[in-house]
Amino acid sequence: MDPDEELAIIILVMDYFYRKLRSASRVPQQVMMFLLVVGHGDSTRRSGYEWHHSTETVSRHFNNICSRIVGLAPQLIGPPDFNNIPPLIANNSRYFPYFRDCVGAIDGTHIPCIVDAHLQPAYRNRKGYTSQNVLAVVDFDLKFTYLVAGWEGSVHDARVLREAMSDPAFSFPTPPGEKYFLVDAGYANRRGFLSPYRGTTYHLRDRTRLGGDRKKELFNYRHASLRNAVERTFGIWKSRFRILRGVPHYPLRTQRDIIIACAVLHNFLMMSDDVDVSVPAEEDGHDEDDMDQGGDTIGQDAAPSTQQEEGHQTEMGRFRDALTESMWACRNQN
Repeated sequence: MDPDEELAIIILVMDYFYRKLRSASRVPQQVMMFLLVVGHGDSTRRSGYEWHHSTETVSRHFNNICSRIVGLAPQLIGPPDFNNIPPLIANNSRYFPYFRDCVGAIDGTHIPCIVDAHLQPAYRNRKGYTSQNVLAVVDFDLKFTYLVAGWEGSVHDARVLREAMSDPAFSFPTPPGEKYFLVDAGYANRRGFLSPYRGTTYHLRDRTRLGGDRKKELFNYRHASLRNAVERTFGIWKSRFRILRGVPHYPLRTQRDIIIACAVLHNFLMMSDDVDVSVPAEEDGHDEDDMDQGGDTIGQDAAPSTQQEEGHQTEMGRFRDALTESMWACRNQN
């Protein structure tokens, strides 16, 4: 985190304290303590040493600032814009008109956490470390429009999404009408969620010739290129807030709140004209006209669990097929 970003966050939190509490006299120091921990990965002990405070005082200030920033989530992590076509799509012939009803991308990411021994089996993910599984929806400006943290690392991404949709307490922004989110192959292709073709090349990176369905490969390429927004968002978020690489041994609820607070601050910085953000472009150097490129091939579609879900998958499957045919026909005309 650079000095301009730190200054922007201090101003944000000071403004909040002044409006809500009519007091901001000691906020800069408290915010800097907070930023040393979340942005630079300092321990509370080191932060206390630098500010000449006890670890108990630093911890108290940290929790205070963290809770205040989490309180800003409703203002800074808003629902997607369901009414307008995102400029990235509207102004790019690779995506428009095919993805004109797309309103964002969904994925899960794992944030390391520390839990008591009896909780470790539930929080241990498939890579072998304990983590929280965080579900996020992002827009194409690389901002979070929805985020839920706290799920055990062993829980599959699809289940987190299913629970978020079914429980009103999670307030999931279900896409209305024909709108949809882009999802990866770990989620079902169903109404409101457009996934890539399984059993077909998805990431076009390797220079090997594959004999698959070129129409589907083209669709998967553009799907991956557009859905890459969520991976780029995660990359910026985690590089900006080092604490997300390994959250210290705070209570589990505090570890969850730290994740939310970092997402709030990420959105604020992405909206700030005064902060220069370098965005890694993972798709640079790839050309869809070179259809001899290869990549990862993903498995077959999973069977639907209910009749209603089967109907939704069939409907979205037809939509995807029609979109693919249109995309391929237009490409061959150019």
